[in-house]
Amino acid sequence: MTDTATLYIDGAWVPASDGGTRDIRCPADGELVGAVSEATTADVEKPTPAARGASDGGEWVAVPAPERGDFLLRVAAGLRERKAEFALAETLDTGKRLVESEIDIDDIANCFTYFGKLAGLDAGRIVDAANQAVVSRIEYEPVGVCGLIAPWNYPLLQAAWKIAPALAAGNSFILKPSELTPHTAILMMRLLHDLGLPRGIANLVLGAGDVAGAPLSSHPDVDMVSFTGGLETGKKIAAAAAATVKKVALELGGKNPNVIFADADFDAAVDNALNGAFVHSGQVCSAGARIIVEASIAERFVDELVRRANLIRLGGPFDHNAETGPLISAAHRDKVTAYVAKGVAEGARVRCGGTWGDGELEKGFYYLPTILDRVQRGMSVVVDEAFGPVVTVETFETEDEAVATANDTVYGLAGAVWTQDAGRGQRMSRRLRHGTIWINDYHPYLPQAEWGGFGQSGVGRELGPTGLAEYQEAKHIYQNTEPAVTGWFTEAKDAAIL
Repeated sequence: MTDTATLYIDGAWVPASDGGTRDIRCPADGELVGAVSEATTADVEKPTPAARGASDGGEWVAVPAPERGDFLLRVAAGLRERKAEFALAETLDTGKRLVESEIDIDDIANCFTYFGKLAGLDAGRIVDAANQAVVSRIEYEPVGVCGLIAPWNYPLLQAAWKIAPALAAGNSFILKPSELTPHTAILMMRLLHDLGLPRGIANLVLGAGDVAGAPLSSHPDVDMVSFTGGLETGKKIAAAAAATVKKVALELGGKNPNVIFADADFDAAVDNALNGAFVHSGQVCSAGARIIVEASIAERFVDELVRRANLIRLGGPFDHNAETGPLISAAHRDKVTAYVAKGVAEGARVRCGGTWGDGELEKGFYYLPTILDRVQRGMSVVVDEAFGPVVTVETFETEDEAVATANDTVYGLAGAVWTQDAGRGQRMSRRLRHGTIWINDYHPYLPQAEWGGFGQSGVGRELGPTGLAEYQEAKHIYQNTEPAVTGWFTEAKDAAIL
């Protein structure tokens, strides 16, 4: 897929002003996927006036909310019709297995369906002003121009979590996908264009974050920025956004605990621990990277986890025998390698993995599923996010100790509890400071349920009704139908005063 006009600005496809392009290569084998436009600083300035004009012009927000919802339902239908095309593009950019990308496209269509149905349901509310002459109501209006910055691990899914509510609320937007995984964003803009979205509402810039993404955070004509990605970048975005006091929504990852009690269903807990840690080679913000297991079963549990992890089959997107794929890039594989080496230097023991893939896997950026035990709270591998196929093992004796260990993180995105004691499961879910808690499961999410984290996992929520509210401003309209003189200030009629 090679196209040198892949910036979408004000309803038109244009190349970079200097003709610059970026080659996109598949992480599974290094093969060229295509070349796309690489925006310059000047190019990044162009979509903001278009989005501002579209927002201020009011064409999209003037469309009744139920009709905007109908448009999103047509987007969902279009995704389902073009599923094979979208899934292939996602797979080639990320290196993930094709079956995983197909699941992602189904989830993306479900996201548009959810917000399409939600769009017309909230017409605001009437406020009782305790005065029959007053009509007081709350209305919800679009924020305006939204800067949407999406990551590389789930490129279109994470973008859809932003695009769908932004459009449902009546906003215009500028999307900046990861420079490593741009192709499904391009396809999404083409779908929106084909479906007749008014010009200027959807815009796309491509390029590295410092050039293409950073200006969205500081630009005075961008009213909101929504970012999914790493903590340090998120901090920079929040700081840049503060200068114009724009709305900010940040999803910044996590160091997620998977707490296993001795009474858990052993086989299900092991299986889901593998799923939680190693799906998409651990490149998941909610990955269960911390196994926290009750001491009485720890040895048996870890031995079985290691046995099963050694059986995981790595391979490329179209290898039907593969169960997980490569990391996104050589640079990221080097980062994971250094992360494990630092943990070992601090005293962690490698029970399996801890090295690159060999043989045919040497063509891509593979890293073997890795389990580290003998770790202690405070070690870098326990504190820092690996964003790769690495899981640590900690133990506990009591429920209170399990809670303290699970909450000992600056993050707070997600976590799980495994127990057959229903009361314990509910107690733990209340005490854990994480935005999503699974009880006897790991990883499922629902478009109608809010997603986001406590602590340094971010600000705001995606999905659910709150995910729509992030893209809205609440306005109070107070109408007095019987205006009268207040009498608060007396008229200056008294001669003495005169």
